[in-house]
Amino acid sequence: MKPAVAVSLMVVCFVLLSAAATNSPLAGKKQDHPDHKDKLVECSMTFDLTSWSVFYKSSKGAGTITCDNGQTARVKIKAKGGGITFGKSDVIDGTGHFTGVRRINELFGSYAQSEVHAGAGKSAAAQALTKGEVSLVLSGTGRGVDLGFAFGKFTIGPAKGLAKGKPSSGAS
Repeated sequence: MKPAVAVSLMVVCFVLLSAAATNSPLAGKKQDHPDHKDKLVECSMTFDLTSWSVFYKSSKGAGTITCDNGQTARVKIKAKGGGITFGKSDVIDGTGHFTGVRRINELFGSYAQSEVHAGAGKSAAAQALTKGEVSLVLSGTGRGVDLGFAFGKFTIGPAKGLAKGKPSSGAS
């Protein structure tokens, strides 16, 4: 698959998933909620992810979510899905940006996922994911050999260990 075709497919996947998100500008008029006690916060994630696929795709990794209200959480990441996909790859120092969030606990759970990937040696990936009103855009570079497209579930959960995986607040 040529890189230009892979990028075009990634853009199509992003637009389709963004349009499905209820708070996306592509979804039309935003819904007003009568209960605006909590303002939206900006959250981002850094992560490492290892994936393999032969029709079935499986990924595992870990990362850290940081929000502008001072909350942080160490997280574990799992993804499973299928499609026409082959390969093995690692994403190192990937980034993710969340929208539509009031508190960090809303970020845990499973997101609908679609992706297009292509690479040999150095590879790049971009994905748009949704979970209700929360949207997540991931991007990263890494190494490996992979080609194809896949659909599935991307799950973020609290990591075990340090701080028992519970979100922390910068405010004491």
